[in-house]
Amino acid sequence: MARNKEGLLLLLDVSPSMHNLLPEIEKLIYGKSDEVGVVLFGTEDTDNELTKEVGGYEHVVVLRHIKVVDGDMIEALQKLPRGTAPGDYLDAIVVGMDMMIKKYGPTNKGKKRLCLLMNPLYCIKEPYEGTKEDQIDTIATQMNSHGMKLDCVIVRGKLTGDADTRILDENDHLLNRFSKRTCGKMVYVESPTSLLGALRTRNISPVTIFRGDLELSPRMRIKVWVYKKTSEEKFPTLKKYSDKAPPTDRFATHEVKVDYEYKRVEDTNKIVPPEQRIKGYRYGPQVVPISSAEWDAVKFKPEKSVKLLGFTNASNIMRHYYMKDVNIFIAEPGNTRAIQAVSAIARAMKEMNKVAIVRCVWRQGQGNVVVGVLTPNLSKQDNIPDSFYFNVLPFAEDVREFQFPSFRSFPSSWQPNEQQQEAADNLVKMLDLAPPGKEEALHTDFTPNPVLERFYRFLELKSKQPGAAVPPLDNTLKKITEPDSELLSQNKSAVDEFCKQFELKENPKIKKSSKRLWREKTSRSNEEKNVGDTGTDAQSGNSSRSESSIKVERIGDLTPVQDFEAMMSRRDSTEWVIKAISNMKGFIFNLLENSYEQDNFEKALECLTSLRKACILEQEPEQFNNFLHELYMFCQKEDLSSFCELLASKQIKLITKAEAIDSNVTEDEAKNFLVKREHVLE
Repeated sequence: MARNKEGLLLLLDVSPSMHNLLPEIEKLIYGKSDEVGVVLFGTEDTDNELTKEVGGYEHVVVLRHIKVVDGDMIEALQKLPRGTAPGDYLDAIVVGMDMMIKKYGPTNKGKKRLCLLMNPLYCIKEPYEGTKEDQIDTIATQMNSHGMKLDCVIVRGKLTGDADTRILDENDHLLNRFSKRTCGKMVYVESPTSLLGALRTRNISPVTIFRGDLELSPRMRIKVWVYKKTSEEKFPTLKKYSDKAPPTDRFATHEVKVDYEYKRVEDTNKIVPPEQRIKGYRYGPQVVPISSAEWDAVKFKPEKSVKLLGFTNASNIMRHYYMKDVNIFIAEPGNTRAIQAVSAIARAMKEMNKVAIVRCVWRQGQGNVVVGVLTPNLSKQDNIPDSFYFNVLPFAEDVREFQFPSFRSFPSSWQPNEQQQEAADNLVKMLDLAPPGKEEALHTDFTPNPVLERFYRFLELKSKQPGAAVPPLDNTLKKITEPDSELLSQNKSAVDEFCKQFELKENPKIKKSSKRLWREKTSRSNEEKNVGDTGTDAQSGNSSRSESSIKVERIGDLTPVQDFEAMMSRRDSTEWVIKAISNMKGFIFNLLENSYEQDNFEKALECLTSLRKACILEQEPEQFNNFLHELYMFCQKEDLSSFCELLASKQIKLITKAEAIDSNVTEDEAKNFLVKREHVLE
């Protein structure tokens, strides 16, 4: 077996207790491993080498010996026999160990894995000597000496049906003893979806990305190893394939190679050699050439290290700051002092609710520096030491700021009432993925990527049937990608109540054409004349549509409120909000300054109301409050106190802290603002 290849042996329970799950299991096994073998237990027949050599180990059948996955193996796995005998998982483990030892011998430790999938409804046989626990310990010792791992996938919940609790408890006890004494793990599954994720036919061996010192100070260092905890599984790379090779050529690679040629613009027939080419980087309107030597000199070349910068409260590091993959820091294996030091720091950080900020350069010659946060991870198992989780933090250039107003700043009329809040609470409770007493749905460890699963299934189908069409989405994958229809039907009343409380209605926005707006300003005789001009109706409609698609850049006299709202809604630049507010202020001043016998008061009031609403939505209370003070002083100076009286009668007041969190105005100050001013004038 090659150095990085893993040998996997599947130990599948096909006893009567598993018959309802075998159709699902047949869908799960695909050629994603390196070398795979299959052993069935609970079968009616017996077929394994250990039985022929020493006897015993009945109802265990070697379906496929360990070899590279091919079409025949996949086809056999998709037609599993249904057994009739109780399954003895311990016999299957011993047969699997014997196969591993004969196949690989003492080589490739850590690359040999047994995966046991079973329903623990049957107890194992009594040993000829000693107890069952002694038998477990003996087998575990042999597995460790040969560097084998054991993963146990145990069926639970409604999948087990009516089970004997005494037998379940005994098997749980024995399997837990196995997992503690071997390099392996045990997981429970309660649904076909979790079974799909738990049965991993390909296991990625961990590789360190850093081995060295965690430098707390120049005089204190801890030996640590860093592994990747999570890493995105990329979609398989599809290579270009050429069918130009002769069909009779068995050694044809069908590879497609791409070569690039660089030519001068002035003379396209002359090729530019590599030594005459240089990279250029756009800087404003020009391109700046930088040679490879200059680029190497500019590069930042820090020393390989991991240094502690300090500690901070865990609440200061927001969850949305986390970037990229997650790493795990562990103490150097076998280094007792390092294990104790990591454990002591992790427990102190947990007790004080602190996290550590570290500067990391994983390898020598790395061109960048990473700053991240260490979060303590306290182990719940005696044989696993404490550790740290590491997340990369963003620099200032990596942060994207989006300003959204808080619901708390909105008026009470815009916030949900008690009935709406109750309906929303019931909807959230109804869609709880981890209800008490049940397995968590879509658990991260047991939820595979549906895109990858679907691809591998189709790839396997395509290998056997080149002309096969893409099959419909499997029901197991639908449970990952679509809402649970059964859950929604059971809680239809909660969904209907939520829809009733938050009824959506279409709000058509009627846009007037420029022709109609002009009519409102003209005399009645001109209006009648224009109405008679029916030949321009279609042109007017087209004009309206074209105008609505034009981005508004200033507030006009005809529709100032609509123009203001259009400018506020523009998101192609952050400057439009400030520009719109400034334009509206000037427009209101201009209306009042040119008012004759209060003819512009109503229009100015409408504009001021729109400005106040927009400043609340955009969390700009100071803009409006300062403007209202300036407006009051302007009205007193220009003898327009009647406009202030109009504002008081319409209850146009300062924006309070309850409406916008950045405001310093209380409710009483806002209500009494114009009233007090009027008393002072009197």
